[in-house]
Amino acid sequence: EETSWVSYCLDDITRDVGDFNKFSESNGEGDKEIMEVSMDLILPDDLLERILAYLPVASIFKAGSVCKRWYEIVCSRRFLWSFSRVVSQKPWYFMFTSSDEPIGYAYDPVLRKWYSIDLRHIEKSSWFITSSCGLVCFMDNDRRSELYVCNPITHCCKRLEEPPGLKFSDYSALAISVNRTSHNYKVSVVKSKQVPGDFLQWDLSIHVYDSETMMWMSPLTEVLTGWRGGDESVTCDGVLYFLIYSTGGGNRHGLITYNLSSRSSHKHLLTKNSISVPCPLTCGRLMNLKKKLVMVGGIGRQDRPDIIKGIGIWVLNGTEWQEIARMPHKFFQGFGEFDDVFASSGTDDLIYIQNYGAPALLIFDMHQNQWKWSQKCPVAKREDQRCGINSNTPPHVQLRFMWR
Repeated sequence: EETSWVSYCLDDITRDVGDFNKFSESNGEGDKEIMEVSMDLILPDDLLERILAYLPVASIFKAGSVCKRWYEIVCSRRFLWSFSRVVSQKPWYFMFTSSDEPIGYAYDPVLRKWYSIDLRHIEKSSWFITSSCGLVCFMDNDRRSELYVCNPITHCCKRLEEPPGLKFSDYSALAISVNRTSHNYKVSVVKSKQVPGDFLQWDLSIHVYDSETMMWMSPLTEVLTGWRGGDESVTCDGVLYFLIYSTGGGNRHGLITYNLSSRSSHKHLLTKNSISVPCPLTCGRLMNLKKKLVMVGGIGRQDRPDIIKGIGIWVLNGTEWQEIARMPHKFFQGFGEFDDVFASSGTDDLIYIQNYGAPALLIFDMHQNQWKWSQKCPVAKREDQRCGINSNTPPHVQLRFMWR
């Protein structure tokens, strides 16, 4: 009869992979000598790579310890890029602890576990951090001129040249964008510094590093009146987005867009490239979710915009904001006393939200439209320290990052 099985001659296969050990297996009809075959040796590299790529991220670390061949596979450039495109992989969430040392915890949403991560090449937990497609970019918080791009899994790291422009800035926003096809990346830094003697005017400049040319460009320098730059930016589909903040009182926010592929100066950003926020915000967090700009914001009261009353999630369609979710009140209460400024990051379909000082981490799955708590962070909260942020460090320097 016909069968779906295909028969192969074992002798032909084992002739190429060497001798194998033999063992005896007992059955009801008597003892038969069975040939032990290592499937690892039979599988070609590309097929083994595809199998290993479907393991959870934490298991990849263990797989590299099995044998030399597996180690070479999981550390190869081809595997790392194919691994990042596997649908089953979900982004991790990383946070610093309250220690000054660059040590933190990463949460794996697949296995629902926290892992201790020691980040190399950075000196303090107050460094700026951003990520894209598995690459993480660090920038020091003192001079804002020491930058590294690294892969936290392979520990490969590259120090970038010092960006041009202001040596010291009052505010800086960092973003990185990786091209999945060419594997090149662009790092952007938006610097903002108050004009001496004038509180309303702020110098704003954009600096872009291209890994293909290994050079910095400064395509824009402008003076803003009544607004300043901040520390929140992200790149989506070749467009740089960053938040600006009113210097004339209140707690107003605005959004600026800048096309990184354009070589024009785009002067008068406030009149040509600005987008209003959907409502009064206590803070805003920008993220790239499948090439769509998504903002998670603290919703302020109409009479007191500095007091948070809820958290909303919006996606930008053209120049219009569409609200896609609002945190249910029971989850908002679950944080306890919620600060007006909080941490949030995301990629693909997952958004993470964390209150500074609380070990609880809330996850919103956009695909399933579902809210759920993660396993609690293993760091114990203390009176003089806050989980995720040093009590002596301003909240704006504590940025979360994601990687795949």
